[in-house]
Amino acid sequence: MKIKLAEIVPKEIMPGYHGKLIHTQNMSLAFWEVEAGAKVPEHAHMNEQVMQVLEGKFEFTLDGITKTYEPGDLVIIPPHVPHSGLALTPCKLMDVFSPTREEYR
Repeated sequence: MKIKLAEIVPKEIMPGYHGKLIHTQNMSLAFWEVEAGAKVPEHAHMNEQVMQVLEGKFEFTLDGITKTYEPGDLVIIPPHVPHSGLALTPCKLMDVFSPTREEYR
């Protein structure tokens, strides 16, 4: 199956987070365009997650530890671990979730 990212209509999942979402049987991929200053409030979920910063600077807090991530940086988020984020600049991020992030369908 061929998918063209440019043809996927983005969804604003939370204020300032515009995601192009792809779902498979066992994974979800999210390609985000994030407005500067947009926040992800602290939360946790059953999905394992890997986040990669593609463009911009993103402040990310994982289990109480805050770091700044730049292009090429990745963070692995284990299931059920609290995390939050803040776009310090406009950002492009990619998230991979396993299992599928059903609430993003």
